Amino acid sequence: MFLKKVDGPRAVKLPDGRVMTRADLPPADTRRWVASRKAAVVRGVLYGLIAQSEALQRYALSEEEFRGWIKAVADHGEEGLKIAALRKMRQP
Repeated sequence: MFLKKVDGPRAVKLPDGRVMTRADLPPADTRRWVASRKAAVVRGVLYGLIAQSEALQRYALSEEEFRGWIKAVADHGEEGLKIAALRKMRQP
């Protein structure tokens, strides 16, 4: 069995004890971003599985958009990444 050489770790342990690997990240050609995929990318970056610059390039994200995802997760958890939740939060 051959393993492709990658920069950084192949797997990281999350605070809840689960192990996250690169296979848990969404495909590079993802076009439909649901909350669970956004959360996987955020977890991957925050816990060192993938560098932020690599994530931005791989998924064609702007830094501003990615920072918004991080803020949403920090403020409201994965639920904060859902479009319906974003609309509710933006209403006065």
